[in-house]
Amino acid sequence: MSLPEAFTARMKHLLGEEEYTDFLASYTEARRQGLRVNRLKLSPQAFLKRVDWKLESVPWTEDGFYYSESLRPAKHPYYHAGLYYIQEPSAMSPAAVLDACPGERVLDLCAAPGGKTTQLAAAMQGQGILVTNDSNPNRVKALVKNVELYGIRNAVVTNETPDRLAKVFPGYFDKILVDAPCSGEGMFRKEPDMVKSWSQAVIETCCGMQRTILQDAARMLRPGGRLLYSTCTFAPEENERMIAEFLMEQPDFSIVPIPMHEGWEQGRPEWTQNAEANRLVSGTARLWPHRISGEGHYVALLQKAGDKESSERDSMILAKPVGTKQTQEKELADFYTFVKETLPEWKGLEDNGFILTMHEDRVFLSPQDLPGLQSLRLARQGWLLGTIKKKRFEPSQAFAMGLKAENAAQKVNFAPDESDTIRYLKGETLMRQAEKGWNLVCVDGFPLGWAKGAGGMLKNMYPAGWRWMDGA
Repeated sequence: MSLPEAFTARMKHLLGEEEYTDFLASYTEARRQGLRVNRLKLSPQAFLKRVDWKLESVPWTEDGFYYSESLRPAKHPYYHAGLYYIQEPSAMSPAAVLDACPGERVLDLCAAPGGKTTQLAAAMQGQGILVTNDSNPNRVKALVKNVELYGIRNAVVTNETPDRLAKVFPGYFDKILVDAPCSGEGMFRKEPDMVKSWSQAVIETCCGMQRTILQDAARMLRPGGRLLYSTCTFAPEENERMIAEFLMEQPDFSIVPIPMHEGWEQGRPEWTQNAEANRLVSGTARLWPHRISGEGHYVALLQKAGDKESSERDSMILAKPVGTKQTQEKELADFYTFVKETLPEWKGLEDNGFILTMHEDRVFLSPQDLPGLQSLRLARQGWLLGTIKKKRFEPSQAFAMGLKAENAAQKVNFAPDESDTIRYLKGETLMRQAEKGWNLVCVDGFPLGWAKGAGGMLKNMYPAGWRWMDGA
């Protein structure tokens, strides 16, 4: 790989001759591939019992694994069932360090395509409120798909700038993850095209965005809350200097020291170029490609002064739920009929902290205790259950992926190596006996989507944008 001369010169200056040699040598090595088991669906231990793949644990997260380059996990039905997310191993570190918990209010501010969102959601186990955002309207589409594929039920997906979110969510969140847009130096081995676009000007542009994003994130964090800042770059301007500058301007924030895993290195205070700030950035972490099995990352965990009890967030005016069961009984009659016939064992409407809502013709199960969201661009207002069409209810793909097989009265279960499994994922009609009406299609007991049984066949309802593609 041909690296920019200005980049290599700077890294040699920062690391010194001996370490720079090791750093440069890492670019000649094959990069490590990783996947992370979706704990919303099953435990890592249960997953390992289902596959005969050669996997190696990622040290900094219990659900992460390295896999060999010859394995193609994206071409397995389990991937389409949302049992795991394919993710670069060092990118698993930010959400692992933030350690979201069930019942918390969590924000993933720069979330697309959704790897860290799925990791946060798994840690929350469907309890609490997860707001996941990306400002780019094209990238947010991938975020929505991953939220749905991995069966996340407690997420609101927004397509907003951080400053607009800050006006709606002041002091609201317990934890915020800022995986900031950056110059991407740590991804050169994974994405060679980033090498071509690298320059000092790009670093300066990214610093401007990071500075603003951090300021907006700080406004949305409650007293006593925690903010995780991360980048996938080596540039001190975007890492230690950015955090030092933030801490100097925000005296109510402090560093929470990050426990070091093997190969991790503490942040370099000497790179702040500010003697007073040196002590402020101790406790942050750097992941280097020549020290770990993974790419480059920088992680800083910050805590806001105060405690939850002193926060005024719970006295803020919250939006009154709209489209509740009581106010929309007539409009939702077809939805209730579907549930009675197809999901008689489903208790989703009684989940604590959620409420059934209707927006235009779409039905959602939405988190309660949200502020008014009318001013925001919303990609998803909760778990999309389906659509009311001409006095009938059509369940969504997201509904299927958030269910469990035992919820459905009528289901079809395929084996992973069964020919009909791939045919279903390709969108083909299947000549197969099934109960008349809506059936939940599963693989090894994990939902894949919907089909309608009729006359000895299954009419395939798998969405076109999700379908299995042959080839690499």
